Amino acid sequence: MHFRNRFLFLLALAAVVAILSLSLQFLHLIPLMPQKEDGISIRSHRRIMPDLLTEPPVLDPIYEAYAYCNIPNSTEHSVEGHAPPDYKLLSVQVMIRHGDRYPLYAIPKTKRPAIDCILVPNREPSHQQLGSFIHHMSKADGSHMDSTLKSLPHYPSHTVCEMGELTQTGVVQHLHNGQVLRETYVDKHKLLPKDWTTKHVYIESTGKSRTLQSGLALLFTLLPEFDLKKIAVRHQWSTIFCSSSCDCPLRNYYLEEEQRRQYNLRIKDKRLEDTYIDMAKIVGIPTRQLRAANPIDSLLCHFCHNISFPCTQNGCINFEHFRVIKTHQLADERDRQEKKLYYKYSVLATHPFLNQTVTHMQQIAQGKSEGVFALYSAHDVTVSPVLNAMGLTEARFPRFAARIVFELWQGPNSSTEHFIRILYNGDDVTFQTSFCQSHNRWSNLPMCPFKHFVNFVQKDMFSILNSTNYYDACHRRIY
Repeated sequence: MHFRNRFLFLLALAAVVAILSLSLQFLHLIPLMPQKEDGISIRSHRRIMPDLLTEPPVLDPIYEAYAYCNIPNSTEHSVEGHAPPDYKLLSVQVMIRHGDRYPLYAIPKTKRPAIDCILVPNREPSHQQLGSFIHHMSKADGSHMDSTLKSLPHYPSHTVCEMGELTQTGVVQHLHNGQVLRETYVDKHKLLPKDWTTKHVYIESTGKSRTLQSGLALLFTLLPEFDLKKIAVRHQWSTIFCSSSCDCPLRNYYLEEEQRRQYNLRIKDKRLEDTYIDMAKIVGIPTRQLRAANPIDSLLCHFCHNISFPCTQNGCINFEHFRVIKTHQLADERDRQEKKLYYKYSVLATHPFLNQTVTHMQQIAQGKSEGVFALYSAHDVTVSPVLNAMGLTEARFPRFAARIVFELWQGPNSSTEHFIRILYNGDDVTFQTSFCQSHNRWSNLPMCPFKHFVNFVQKDMFSILNSTNYYDACHRRIY
C-alpha cells in the first residue's frame, strides 16, 4: 500500500513538472533554441525578419510598410558585438540610411502631410537624450567639416518641413541606433578610448542635411563625451560612395537596363494602372502626371505618421490604393532578384566602397591605423546595392535608419588570424553573404575568415560579369 501511494505521488509530481515546463516554454522563460557555448542562440535566417511571433505567415504589403517606417522601439533585438570567448574586436564600420524624412515628392493638388520638423523633447517619439542633443547642436560650429557640409544645419528646426527634411522621428531613430551601438562597442568592448580623438573616428556624409543630421544624432549617443570639435566629417559627393573610382560605363548600362525592367513590369500590372487612373481622377490630374509624382513617397509619410491619406472634392485616396502600390513594389523586388540586372549594377556600384572597407580593415589588422570606428551616412540607393552586392538578396529594402555593420575580429590563437561579421539592422547575416555561405561555421573556425571577404571584393564578386577586376568589369563590351 505504501509503495502504491508513493508511485501515485511520483506520477502526480512528474505531471506537475511537465505542465510547468510547457508553461515556461510558452512564456519564453526557457529557451526553445539550441545554444552556442557563448550563449548566442542558433537561428536560421532565410530572410531578415522581425520576431516570427508578429510576422504574417505570408508576405504582407502593409506589414512590410510598417517595417519600412521603423517606428522607434527601445526593445529592439540586436546581436552586434557577439563572438566566441577570447576573440578581440578590432574595428567597426557602419553604413546607415538617414532617418525618417519628409517626402521628396508632392501629390499635385493635395495638402502636404501635416507634420513639422521641429524637435520637441516632450513629444513622441522621443529619446532621453533628445534635449541634450538639441542644446549641444545649437551651440556647435562644425569647424572640422568639409566646406560643403559647413553650411548645413546640425538638426532640423523648421515649422514647415522642407522637402526631404529629417523629422523628429528620424533624429530619434538614430539617437536610438547610437545608444544600441554604444552599449555594445563602447561600454562592453571598450573599442574607443575615453580620450578618443579624430584619428579614432572616420566619418563621411553625403551633402544632404538629412544624412549629416542622422550621422550626428548617432554619434551623439555613441561617442563618450561627445564633442563636435573632435569630429572631422568628410563630404562624399556620390550617393554610391564611389569617391574617385566612379568611372564605370557598364554600371550605367546596367542601371538603365534595370530601370527599363521596372518600367516593363509596371505597364504589365493592370491592377496598378487602374489604381493610378482612379487616384488621378480623385486628384484631378492626368494619370501620367500622377505617376510622375511618385505618390507612394508621400503616402508612406502619411502612413508612417498615422495621418489620413489626402482628400479632394472628388473623394479620398484610400488604404486599398496604398496596398496595391505596395504590393507591386514587393512584386518588383522579386522580379529584380530573378532578372539579376540590379545585382550586376550593385557589384559595379559598390566595389569602390567595399574595397575601401577592405583596405581600412587591413590597415587596422596590420596595426597601421588607429581608426577603430567609421561611419558612412547615406541613402537607400547606397545601402540597397551594398546588400545586393554581398549576396543578401533576401534582405528587406532599407528602412528608415537602416544600418549595415562590418566587424573585424582577431582570433584567439594568433595576432594574424582575423575574422569578419556582417550585420543588418542588428541581425547577423554573415553566413548568408556570397563569400561566407559555404563556410562551415561548426568547424574549428566558428567565424567567417576575413580573407574570404578580401578575396570576394578583390576578385570573386566580378565573376557574374565574367571578369576578375573592377576596371575590366566596368569597361567590358556588351555584344
